[in-house]
Amino acid sequence: MDSCAIKQIAINLTLILALWSGSTSILSDEIRVAVASNFSIAMKAITAKFETISGHQVVLSFGSTGKHYAQIINGAPFDVFLAADALRPTILEQQGVAQSNSRITYARGKLVLWTSKPETQRIKESLLNHQDIRHLAIANPKLSPYGIAAQQVMTNLNVWLSLQTKLVRGENIAQAFQFVHSGNAELGFIAYSQVFNPESAVRGSFWIPPQSLYSPIDQQAVLLNDKKASKDFLRFLEGPLARQIIQNYGYDLP
Repeated sequence: MDSCAIKQIAINLTLILALWSGSTSILSDEIRVAVASNFSIAMKAITAKFETISGHQVVLSFGSTGKHYAQIINGAPFDVFLAADALRPTILEQQGVAQSNSRITYARGKLVLWTSKPETQRIKESLLNHQDIRHLAIANPKLSPYGIAAQQVMTNLNVWLSLQTKLVRGENIAQAFQFVHSGNAELGFIAYSQVFNPESAVRGSFWIPPQSLYSPIDQQAVLLNDKKASKDFLRFLEGPLARQIIQNYGYDLP
């Protein structure tokens, strides 16, 4: 084979690679997703599957639902919002910030009262008596639906007012978890998904308050633009693979 033929083959291969690379970049996209802190572990598992199947890249930002909402209405460049409630996604739709009729309920959360001490018994009784509690961690009710749920439980048990001086408020449910995990709080109201982790067991003991004591924590997602990749992600979130992951991480399905 002469040098001219070899050179032509090299040129053809370069063109093929360039065309393949260009088509891949057109098909794949980056999706920026704001995610409620309670859903962080499950979300990472869902994202790994979605990226493998779709070729899209997902950039995750975890935080409190209230803080994400404030960022979004002030122009933060997110494509999808996974809240820990239904209120903020509804408001974003009503304000025209989110895509109309794009809301879905992707999970229903559950609240637990947790201590990092594995042999602790009578957790509910400790809450009701509260003489031995120096610090009780909750997520800030102004920012977190799980914080609102914790407040509702304590209100319905008639201990909310008497526990005010003992409360330690985290910006989100992940901070409430860290307060208890580090020993800075004896007890804390956190998400059930934070102690029900299929990848690594969480030490401690917990009490699951009856769901009659607090409003349902219906966690909704909403599209913030009409990008095809964003729609692809939301469809995947509703699909059987994502739903199985959500259930595996301790959530009820809608």
